[in-house]
Amino acid sequence: MPGLKPMDFNGLADPYVKVHLLPGACKANKLKTKTQRNTLNPVWNEDLTYSGITDEDISHKVLRISVCDEDKLSHNEFIGEIRVPLRRLKPSQKKHFNICLERQVPLASPSSMSAALRGISCYLKELEQAEQGPGLLEERGRILLSLSYSSPRRGLLVGILRCAHLAAMDVNGYSDPYVKTYLRPDVDKKSKHKTGVKKKTLNPEFNEEFFYEMELSALATKTLEVTVWDYDIGKSNDFIGGVSLGAGARGEARKHWNDCLQQPDTALERWHTLTSELPPAAGALPSA
Repeated sequence: MPGLKPMDFNGLADPYVKVHLLPGACKANKLKTKTQRNTLNPVWNEDLTYSGITDEDISHKVLRISVCDEDKLSHNEFIGEIRVPLRRLKPSQKKHFNICLERQVPLASPSSMSAALRGISCYLKELEQAEQGPGLLEERGRILLSLSYSSPRRGLLVGILRCAHLAAMDVNGYSDPYVKTYLRPDVDKKSKHKTGVKKKTLNPEFNEEFFYEMELSALATKTLEVTVWDYDIGKSNDFIGGVSLGAGARGEARKHWNDCLQQPDTALERWHTLTSELPPAAGALPSA
């Protein structure tokens, strides 16, 4: 990346790169390179990987690539950014871009101006909120689920495989996540299943499977509620995010559920976006 703007008194900079997927939660999907010291022509040669990208993401999400100057004695400074719509990319094909950095104009409000003075992290957060618009749920990460209706066992197999880019809920920048599932309506209150807790990670692997004994026809009126929580000793556990799958769901969640019912005895794995609130059809959150 040649020709960066000098940001330090020595006429150089200490640049690093941050990437975010928009719209989405900044903290949950932020990836970052190492810092290159005292240079205006940094070379990174690093690969930053997003897990759980869906077809829906490809159609409407944008990758924001920001370059910042690290300052240990003060706040890090924003140098510039570029944005690449994911629809410009093709699966399994590497594409190179040679684009000039742009410096976005801060939002014209007192809060955004103070945020800009406090540092780029606050500025990016407000800009993100403005782009998402009112009423949109905050993304809290991704979860990889496996669904299969077993004809021999006459029931639904739910596989909790892994999560990626979870929101950090603890002061150390991590979470201690576990997953709960409910099959609703749950009249007898016997549908709850829970995975083990994975310590200090935002990308846990569970590989656990739960079984719901039920006729295939009965699943047409059911909703699978999957929630991810942060385990805390001695106090209430924190809700990280959730997703509901069923006939009343939308997008990938509805398609995954319908495909499962239409293709029994086939394990179907799909990534799903976790949001800060479950859709209204899922009902109120149970206690952790």
